[in-house]
Amino acid sequence: MVYVGKGTARDYEGLDVSGKLVMAQINQREEWWISFPVYQAYVKGAAAFVAVQEGGFGEIDDTALNAQDIGGPEYAPAFSMSRADAAPLKERLLEEGEVTVEMSARSTVKKNGVSYNIVGEIPGREKDSLILLSAHYDSYFSGFQDDNAAIALMLGIGRALVKSGYRPEKTIVFCAMAAEEWGITDSKYDWSTGAWQQVFKVHPQWQGKIIADLNFELPAHAHGPADGVRTVYEYGDFMEQFVKELDHIPKIYPEGIRVLCPVETMSDDFSMAIGGIPSMVNDFTAGQFMETHYHSQFDNDDFYDPSVFDFHHRMYGRLVMAFDRLAAAPLNFGRLFQAVRDSIDMEFSARKKAEGDRLWDITGKGMELGQQIYGEITEANSQYARLLEEGRREEAARLRQGWIKKEKLLLKAFRKEQDSFVRLDWHDQVLFPHEGVRRNLCYLEKAIRHLKQGDADLALNCIYEIDNNRYAFEFDKEVFDHFTDYVMNQDPDRLQWGAGRIIHHENLFDVVASLKKKAGTDEKNFEQELDILNKVEESQTACYIDDIEYMIHGAEKVIEILKEMKEV
Repeated sequence: MVYVGKGTARDYEGLDVSGKLVMAQINQREEWWISFPVYQAYVKGAAAFVAVQEGGFGEIDDTALNAQDIGGPEYAPAFSMSRADAAPLKERLLEEGEVTVEMSARSTVKKNGVSYNIVGEIPGREKDSLILLSAHYDSYFSGFQDDNAAIALMLGIGRALVKSGYRPEKTIVFCAMAAEEWGITDSKYDWSTGAWQQVFKVHPQWQGKIIADLNFELPAHAHGPADGVRTVYEYGDFMEQFVKELDHIPKIYPEGIRVLCPVETMSDDFSMAIGGIPSMVNDFTAGQFMETHYHSQFDNDDFYDPSVFDFHHRMYGRLVMAFDRLAAAPLNFGRLFQAVRDSIDMEFSARKKAEGDRLWDITGKGMELGQQIYGEITEANSQYARLLEEGRREEAARLRQGWIKKEKLLLKAFRKEQDSFVRLDWHDQVLFPHEGVRRNLCYLEKAIRHLKQGDADLALNCIYEIDNNRYAFEFDKEVFDHFTDYVMNQDPDRLQWGAGRIIHHENLFDVVASLKKKAGTDEKNFEQELDILNKVEESQTACYIDDIEYMIHGAEKVIEILKEMKEV
């Protein structure tokens, strides 16, 4: 075995690791995902990579083992070692250079395996109007919070509804999903496979029928002084009103309940949302659990808060019934258009000669129309709930009937905006199409300015932030190319929920390599690098202009559907 620091290309300089084990200390939250040093080890000919989490994950105890999806090919093997076990071994490796060890391990990646999503339902009076509750049942270690407690929460709500004799208006569907943790090999988007398959391949007919997906993750633990629900923009207003009316909030949440928008990629609700199903999840990423217990043997029932678990049963059980007693899905597109508007940098747009003013105008019209429609929906929903409460079911049924076609169009508009407006950056953060390229342009302008001033170091700091070029600083070109190509040049079914979400990538590996050689020297001739960066800036500016135009057309299409809904 050989110690290779953080596992970057620089750490292998002067080392022969061919056929040997390599051990590295990594921090996947603050630096890079495990896939990069694992593949770097493979490129250098190592027999296997052994990861020690030095921070970011598994911080609860030095004996913690942390497991993550590799996001790379199965032929580059990787293992995890605790800090406690690694410490004496690292000491010897630093003293002796390499140590002969005996490693006994079995790690098999079985491709093309079969897993099952398990679906049940409580039939409602309406068969084609659905409310979905979801959670995943696969896990690392015992997976108490992630995600067995969520399965228990989902089933607990269903059991309570049945035992109470509640007869739902809509059909309530329960889906225990598989392959959330790791469902496909050598793909950046290897998680949430079960959810993506469910809504895009197995039951595409769910799209347009399900008015809400209530997804659950890590629900028996308080992740901060405030509880949170993360939802799509269009359900932000409805959820804020809902949480205002909740009572008996546990003392562990002194700051109450927050509503956050939009949904993130960390859980199955993202796959549901891009499939046209408005979704939400109990927020679980705000606290320290992800850094401490997550994906380790310490995610067990020693870390269980029954008051939080009980509260989530009551809260989301009430939410199911709230959605059930609606004449129409409470989607507020005004909130979406407001978010788009907030993302526009008018000064930047004018400087790049993009039509930001047109996007500003069309989103203003969308806000006005969306708010108007939401007001009509809110009024109809209040009336419908009142009729049901008073036992005037025939009148309620007629009201509901008048909104069914309108609701279909609302869900169609929702799916259209998800296709048009939802993009990802290289860190899987959700953003609008123009935001990523605008960010690139800002850093490109700074990099060019620094090079003109003769400062290669500051220019490199800026290039580091452009797309995935930070990996060009730390890993060999073969590694960088592999993890770029498998996003930009791979079959959409392998990319799943990430397909087409990253756009306008700029590969600056050669520029980085050239500038790194010149940085810290007396070399001040950067004409070659400036020429490349100027061309990249020109290309990215054209992409930015196209993105603004694309968003204008997308907004027009959504507004067109909403106007059609008004005429029904």
